[in-house]
Parts: sequence; structure tokens; C-alpha cells
Amino acid sequence: MHQALICVALPALAISGEHGQLTGQGLEGFYRSGRRLLARCLLKVGGAEPVPVLGRMAAADRARFVGAVRTAADEGPDPAVTVERLRDAEGVERITLRSSARHELILGVEVSLGTDLAELGAVAAGAAGPEVPADVHACGLRWTARGAHAVVTADPAPEDVLASAGLLCWQIRLPPGGSRSIELRVGQDAPGRAAAPGAPRGRSGAPPWSEAVAEGDDPRAAPLLTACLDDLRALLVRDPGRPGDLHLAAGAPWRCGHLAPAEALWAARMTLPLGVRLAAGTLRTLARTQLTGPGPDRGRIPGALRHAGTHLPPCCTGVEATLLFPVVLAEARRWGLAEQETEQLLPAAERCLGWLRAAAGAGGYLADPVPGGPYRAETQAHAHRAAVLGADLLDAYGRPGAEALRQWASGLRRRFREDFWADDLSGGRPLAALTPDGRRIPQLGSAAAHLLDTGLLGSGAYAAGLLDAVQTEQLARLFGGPALDSGWGLRSLGVKEPEYNPFGHRGGAVRVHETAVAVAGLAAAGHEKEAGGLVRGVFDAAEWFGHRLPEMYAGEQRTAGSVPLPHPAACRPAAVAAAGAVLMLTALAGIRPDVPAGSVTVRPPRAAPLGALRLTGLRVAEQPFAVRVSRLGLGMVEEAADGLQLGV
Repeated sequence: MHQALICVALPALAISGEHGQLTGQGLEGFYRSGRRLLARCLLKVGGAEPVPVLGRMAAADRARFVGAVRTAADEGPDPAVTVERLRDAEGVERITLRSSARHELILGVEVSLGTDLAELGAVAAGAAGPEVPADVHACGLRWTARGAHAVVTADPAPEDVLASAGLLCWQIRLPPGGSRSIELRVGQDAPGRAAAPGAPRGRSGAPPWSEAVAEGDDPRAAPLLTACLDDLRALLVRDPGRPGDLHLAAGAPWRCGHLAPAEALWAARMTLPLGVRLAAGTLRTLARTQLTGPGPDRGRIPGALRHAGTHLPPCCTGVEATLLFPVVLAEARRWGLAEQETEQLLPAAERCLGWLRAAAGAGGYLADPVPGGPYRAETQAHAHRAAVLGADLLDAYGRPGAEALRQWASGLRRRFREDFWADDLSGGRPLAALTPDGRRIPQLGSAAAHLLDTGLLGSGAYAAGLLDAVQTEQLARLFGGPALDSGWGLRSLGVKEPEYNPFGHRGGAVRVHETAVAVAGLAAAGHEKEAGGLVRGVFDAAEWFGHRLPEMYAGEQRTAGSVPLPHPAACRPAAVAAAGAVLMLTALAGIRPDVPAGSVTVRPPRAAPLGALRLTGLRVAEQPFAVRVSRLGLGMVEEAADGLQLGV
């Protein structure tokens, strides 16, 4: 998939190679709501396929392909006719022939179409099945099988249609220096059936965040932010039950069919500097999935198991989401979520916190999954953050239970600093996990970044973390060393670990999300050198990926002249990768809002890793916010809501 061009406007996808032809092989095709409506779309001009010249993304939902056509009018090696194909995720393809010949040309154009109407999962597993027979339908073709339907219409109408071969044919007259276009539209044709719920149709309507802009000394910041916002918009999905509530799908093509609660919350949290509307919609959507019946699962948000590497069993994304819910709500309130909206979501947050206390017990660690799973270090970090910020939230609304949460979090800090730290001659390191029988899992990877993510409290202060200052400094040193820092970002498992695999999902690949969490945590803790090294590495990698960050890429060590290696199975676009770029940029601006207190603090790293940086189009208190960071690391607010007290 690393070589595919994936156009996304959920619930629609269009996947193709750089040559632009849809061959029916692999995952190529137009999809809607997880079904392949068109698998084959082969273009011939003058009896031959165009010679591919260019294939690249024009935006998150569009791709452009250019080919050259050899004709009898060619003089020497220079082609007189070019073909441009503009492909849209929503099923529109515009084919334009342009002529530089001195005489009129008459060219036969054939488009060969076919589909299997298979589900994306079946296509990915190599079990798509044979092509479905086509019927002539209006000015195109129609396919029906297993209750599914697809239609392709053409404008202008083809002069000949051969249903048995899936062929549309035209004779195109190209005047000297002229052009002619054919537009194909791919859609579902299911009379009497309601449209499938999904995302807002591409480019229609505004996204639930501001259109932020970055500029400054580093020329990579602006195109990276633009591309990431484009990717996020393409991954927007509406809650079928409440179309006004939007959340982000995890990524395309693999993870856009079902709600991924942890990734949706992470993406909403990391994009809070763009506004709180996405967070509000995501929280409301997940609150409706929360388990509210009696029993030990009361308050938990359901979620699937996720691969955690070869050294640990799978973890539960529902546990992570349950612990993230009160954190996102508390921080969204700091960024400006209205008190009424916050209060409406507070009962769901209280149920999450109640589940945490019941699952962890008074003096124990939180297993993942519950019960019987190992005690993962990052799960304890999520639990601690939820307890501290949850207590702050309960206090703000006069709800009971805040003090008990703080006491539990204080005990967890004390125990964790002893039980989860392995001393050695180099200064020690945090453990990956403890097993229920007390066995230590020592492997170190980028998941330890969550130990630095303590959460935002009032007055621009960050909460205490599970590590003390000395342990935090040592972890920062490890993150800046070659065992974990690949030069392109943090490895999910260090190179010295026996299970290391540079392409391992959780075994050595660079995961942009966790690198972004590390950058923000290191910057907040004052470890600016390590934060700057990581952010520059990711920005360098982003250039090689056309600023469209995949969810992960290989963790091979960077050397002179090397390039980052793509992971062949990575989602691209991916919500947490795109949102991670937003987090890194805003972390370098050091924005710490406290809207309930009427203040916002700006404390950028003094090292200014990207040089001068200016961010406009952000939102604090749901009003425009702009900040400038000088080359000396001095922050200055250029635009803010009336009444906000500014601090440094």
C-alpha cells in the first residue's frame, strides 16, 4: 500500500497505482462504505494505453494522472497528445485529451470497466471473487450481485457500449491545439434504499476546526500542516445516530469502516488547538457507546484488542479510550468547551472514573486487558492522568470523589517509581510492564512517551507525572539516544531489544503518534534538545512522504543519504499521524490555555527547534488565536479573544 495513491472522502475511497489505470488487481478501485463499486477502469487511446508520465495526490480526496499518447501525427520522439485523469474519491473521474498537433486528430477512446462488488475486507484477504456481469444502463453500465449495486455513467454518452466486455467507446475529434473531456461517475444504484450514513461529502461544508496556517524559518512547517488538515478532513465521519456529531476514522484504507475509540479520542485531543468542536462530537459519540448496565464493565467504553508486539499480549483499545475520555473532556474545557456542554458529558466521565477505581482497586495497578492482563506502563500513565484531571473536573462542578482520586493517583505515583523502574549503570529505564505474578518485562520503546504526557491543569500548569525529575531526565536521555531515536522519529522498540524488527508494528517501526506525544512531553518538561531532535526527524521524514504522514514507517537508522522506508501495510492518511503533526507544532509554540479562568499562557521552548514560527487560525475560547515564536524562543500572542489574560 505504500506505493498506492489513496483518495479519501469517507465513506468513499479511490485506490490506484501511480500509473492511474485501475487494473482490478490488489486493492485498486472505487469504494463506498467498504464496498468496491469499480475494480477495473482501463483507458486506451488509439488502441494503446497511455504511457504514464505523472501520478500524484492533488489533495487528500483527489489524484492527478498524466500520460502521453503516441499517434501518427507525432514528429520524432515528441508526443502530440497527452491524457490527464483527475480522480475524485467520491467517484468522479474526468479524462481530458489535449493535442499539440497541427492537424485535427480522430482518436478512438475505450474505457474497459469491471467490478466484483466485494467488501474491502474480502479484497484485502485475496477473496474478492470473480467479476460480476454488466448490463447496459442509461449512458453507461450497471452491476448487481448479492444485494449490492453499482453504476458507471459517462458524459458525453458513449457511442458504443459492449456490456459483455464492460466496454465504453468513443470517437474523439481533437482540433489543432484543442482538448476534449469525458467524465465518468461511479455510484450506487439501489432504488428505495436510504443512503448509507458517513462523512460529509468531500469539500462540502466546513470541518469542525479552524483552518490553521504555519509559517516561519522552516519551510516544511506550512505544507505539513496544510496536508495534515487535508487528511483529517478526509477522515471525518458522522455518527449515524446523530449526524451533527463528527469524529475521525482511524485511517485508510484498513481502518475506516468501524469506530476506533482510542484513535478517535487521541486525534480529537491533539487537535484541540484548532477548536473544541471535534472533541465535543467525539465525546458525545463515544458516550453513547459506553456500557451503563450493572457489573464490572459499567462505565467502560468498548474497544477491540490491538497487537502490542511480540513481547506482550494484545491490549484493549477500550481500556485506553475509557481512560482518555475524562482527560479529553477536562482539556477541552481548558481550551474553551462551553460549561453547559462539559456538564452534559460529565456523567459519562464519572462512569469512566468509577470503572477505573473499581478495576484497579485501592492499592493495585490497572491490568490491560481487564482482568488478567499485564500491568503495562503506558496504561498506568493513562490511568494516572485520568485520575488527576478527572479529580480536577469533579472539583470544578462540585461533584464528589475528587479527593479519593487524588489519593489513589498519589499512591500510584509512589509505587510506580519503585516497581516500574529498573536501575542499571547507565542510569536506569522504565519497564514496559509487570505481569500479575510479578515478572518484569524490560523492553523499552516509544510507548514510554506516555509517561511524559501528564495532562494540562489550570493556570497553564501540567500535572505531576508518574516519573520523578531524575527518572524523567533519564528517559529524555534514552529518547535522544540511537537505540530509540532512528533519526526519523522514535522506534516502537529499541534496536537493542531481542524482538526488534524495523518493520514491526509495535516492534521497532516509527509510530508518528507516539513520537508526537514524546515531543510534547519533552518540551513541557524542559528537555528541549531531545524534543527538537525528534521533531526535526519527523519533519524530514514527512518531506519524503509528500507531507502526508503515514501511521508508521520503518525504524531503520538514518544515515547520510538515506531515506525513510515506508511500511507496506501502514494507513495513509492516518488520523493520529496527521493530528500528531498539529500537536508537535503547537507544542513548539507552548500554548497552555485556561479558558475557565480567563487566561492563556505561552511558553515555547527557548531552543526554538524550528527557528521563528508563526501559527495563525488556531482557536482558544472558540475565538481566533495567533502566536509568534522568535528565533530566541520568545512567544508573543498576536490575536486572542477579548478578555483573555495573557501570560508567559
